Amino acid sequence: MADSVVAEKAKLEPEESRGQLQSSCYACRFFGLMCAAPLSTYMYAVHGPRSIMVLCGVLPIVVMIPLIVMFVEDYNPAVPSTKEQCKEIWSTVCSRAVWQPMSFVYLYNILQIGNAAWREYLKSVLHFTSVELNSLLIAAYILLYLGIIAYKYFFITWSWRSIYVVTTLLNGILSIGQIMLIKGFTFGLSNFWFALGDDAMADFIAGIQFLPTTIMMVHLCPSGSEGASYALFTTVNNSAGALAGAISTNILHFFDVSKETMVSGNLSGLTNLTIVTTLLQTSGIIFVCLLPHRREDLLKLNYSSSSKIGGGIFLAVTMLSLLYSVVVCVLNIALPGWAGES
Repeated sequence: MADSVVAEKAKLEPEESRGQLQSSCYACRFFGLMCAAPLSTYMYAVHGPRSIMVLCGVLPIVVMIPLIVMFVEDYNPAVPSTKEQCKEIWSTVCSRAVWQPMSFVYLYNILQIGNAAWREYLKSVLHFTSVELNSLLIAAYILLYLGIIAYKYFFITWSWRSIYVVTTLLNGILSIGQIMLIKGFTFGLSNFWFALGDDAMADFIAGIQFLPTTIMMVHLCPSGSEGASYALFTTVNNSAGALAGAISTNILHFFDVSKETMVSGNLSGLTNLTIVTTLLQTSGIIFVCLLPHRREDLLKLNYSSSSKIGGGIFLAVTMLSLLYSVVVCVLNIALPGWAGES
């Protein structure tokens, strides 16, 4: 709902400052995450998980409900019927100006397959403590926030393609750091500090990549159905990410990365898994040609060029991705280790 409100307001921005509102809103969101991470770590260590669950239940009521009065709302506005909105969204997704850039979003995100055995390696082989693992999370949120700020103030004028090309190549180079850590080449740094630097830079890059597509998705929303359209586009983005996470779990049985194997000192499976996931993540750069250079190029795409086949494939792939992700999550809970992970 918050994203939908931002999308509606972002459509009202002057053309010359489009993207600034979203940048500011997401900067505030990630600033909150950055502040919450160390607080939750401290509370978990001192008071246990119960205090965190109580705070998560009470804080939204105490903070958010009083802020509702600040919403400016039109009463009894002319709202299109659900059927009319569905027709407009269908017409939107059938347009080449929509399914082409959203195809890039989906294909790129689905290739961002992570190394699902990495945390187990840090904990079981390198013997990272809970505090150290939580410190990695805190650093991730801090650098994610700084990445958002960097895009807002330094990279917002860059071509969207340039952003993805540069950051994808940088991410591939930084992934070499994981292999170096596995092999023990840390330049004299402790394993923790080396892993911290590697993870932090990866999240900084993710922060820079986050905003271009969200800004693009707002431009794709038809007037009058901004909330529903933006929700659909973010679902495409999130479903691809969820499917990538499910695949990262599913490919573990192709590599010998069980806890027992890694603890015994055999890290060849982990090394091979790291190489494969890095190549898959970097291969997303192949599809960057589907992405417009910037907003002006997006507007030049032919909105009148409509394809029911393209729209149908777009929706079908999104729904199937969500279904697959749900099935994998249920199997992970009901049958732990079904994919071969420890």
